[in-house]
Order: sequence, then structure tokens, then C-alpha cells
Amino acid sequence: MALAAVPFALIALVTVVDVLAPPDVHLGPFLVAAPALTASFAGPRMTGFVGAVAVLAQVIVAVARTTLTDLNHTFQIIALVLISAFVTFFAHLREAHEKQLTQLRSVAVAAQQVVLRPLRERMGPLRVACVYLAAEAEAQIGGDLYAAARTAHGTRLLIGDVRGKGLAAVGDAAIVLGAFRAASHQETDLPELVAYLEAAVAADADEAEDPGRPGEGFTTAAVLDIPDGEMTLRVLSCGHPPPLLLRGGRAVPLQVDHPAPPLGLTQYVDTGFAAQSFPFEPGDVVLLYTDGVIEARDAAGNFYPLPDRAADWPGDGPDALLRHLCADLLAHAPGGHLGDDAALVAIERLAGS
Repeated sequence: MALAAVPFALIALVTVVDVLAPPDVHLGPFLVAAPALTASFAGPRMTGFVGAVAVLAQVIVAVARTTLTDLNHTFQIIALVLISAFVTFFAHLREAHEKQLTQLRSVAVAAQQVVLRPLRERMGPLRVACVYLAAEAEAQIGGDLYAAARTAHGTRLLIGDVRGKGLAAVGDAAIVLGAFRAASHQETDLPELVAYLEAAVAADADEAEDPGRPGEGFTTAAVLDIPDGEMTLRVLSCGHPPPLLLRGGRAVPLQVDHPAPPLGLTQYVDTGFAAQSFPFEPGDVVLLYTDGVIEARDAAGNFYPLPDRAADWPGDGPDALLRHLCADLLAHAPGGHLGDDAALVAIERLAGS
């Protein structure tokens, strides 16, 4: 590695110049830069070795110019030994921290594979694509969630966003996903399925809720039922952004007339669950997303115009749609960094189905 040669080149340069310098000029203190620089990119062993070479160089300078017992050179050697030991210790701490981060990344990836399973590309007459964009590089998953299940009559899909971040949000997302996977094959109607999800969220909230702060945890969600034999889809929204129907170069929000409150808050609002039907014909694409997409801001503070950007998509399948939107979304966000996690799911009804 070319970078590893820099400290040795620095030591050689300082040593030669110091030996040739006039008697009243001392460049030995510059040798401390070599182990300090090494600690910024190498481990403790390499840092310690460079420090030892720097000390040896200082000894050579002392012998060449005066003697080892010269007080000035003696103090330079002692200071160099102490500083080399100091930076070697910090190189050890940095290396240990990097190993810990690597382990955390591995755990995050494993948790993502268990909690947020990839969706199948083909589900009956549907072609499906999904993507998860984490706001933080070290956190591969958060409170955004999606899932799909095949039933005897069609396909059911869920997308949601848990309030909050961190491990608590991941745990709440796992509860919603587990309830959906358990009940999507059992409950015949969407209202019954969503009622089951609400019961699961409410039961968990009752166990963890702070009595002085009721209603702090909730999950926005949209649940879709797409029958195989009907050119329709049914949507039940629980405070979630409306899906977009892409057809003929237009992006139409599937806004339901009677949305329900987010999961975990229905006990505070006297309302029921009602699903609404929309046409869904061959060639149509439905786009599900979380608020991390539409709340992404550019440098001027403008929100990401998802309907306009989705409508500009030329049309080449759900995978191409999500690649187009992800690249455009990251270009919209300053530095390509989102302020919140974002999830997108695209579903296309294939022709001839």
C-alpha cells in the first residue's frame, strides 16, 4: 500500500536533513509525525513499528551529531517513545471500534433478512419489486416495513412506517410483520385483517406503554388485496400516504374516502376499518412508499415530488421504476443522504392475467 510508505519516507527525510543541518537546528521533533500519521490509517502493530523506527532514527541522529548522552537528544528520544506509545494505544482503540462497527453491520444485515424479507419477484399475475433505503449507513433497517402474501384468491401486500427509530422501532415493525404473516391467510376480508394487526399492536403497546404518555407508539400502514380474477384492487389505509396508480403517463393517488387512524391509535378514535376498490388493469403499476420518500428535501428545502417523478417513468417494469426513483431520490437529497428511512414497493399486473 502506497500510503504505508509515507511515514518511512518522512522518517528518512527528517533524519537526513537533521544530520546535515547546522548545530543550532534540530528537526528531531518532526519525527513524531510519522507514528501519528500511521495511527490514522493503520493498526496498532504498524503504528508501533513506525514509532520504533522513528526512535531508532532519532538515536542515529543523536550519535551522528553529538552523543546519546546529550541532554537535548535524550529528551527528544524520551518524548518520541512516549508519544509513539500514546498513538499506538489510540490506534488499538480505533481498530477495536472498527471491529465493533463491522459486527454491528453484520447483525443489521442478518436482522434485515429475518425481519424484512425480500418480496418474490412474481406472485400470481403480479410482478413485484421492492427497495429499502436506510438513512444511516450503520443502520440497515428501521421502522419502515413491507410484506406480501399469496392467498387462495390473490395477493395481499402491506407497507407501513413505525413511529420512532432505533431498536424499538425495529421491534414494533417485527410485531406488525409477524401479525400480517400470521393472519393474511386466515382473515377473509381486509377489515378483519387490519383489525387483527391493530389488536397485535395494541397488545404490545399495553405491555410497554408509559401510563403517563398514552398513545406514544403507532404505525401508519396501507394494506392491499389484489384478487387474481378481478381487474381491481382493494385498499385499506391506516394514516399512510396513498398508493400511486401509474397508468398512461399519469400518477394517480389512490386516496380512500374513509381512512382509519394509524395502528395503535384506533382505541382513541371511534371509527371502523373500511376498504375501497380501485381499477387495476393489465399494464398498470401501483407504487407503495413510506413518508421518507415524499418528505426528502433538497438543498432549497423542497420536498421530493414523487407523483411527478413517477409519472415521468417511461415504463419498463417495477424493477426499472424503483431504480429510476432511487437514483432520482438520492440525487434530490443533499449529498445523497436521506433524512429518514425510505421504502418503496412496485406492483405490476401483467398482461393476459
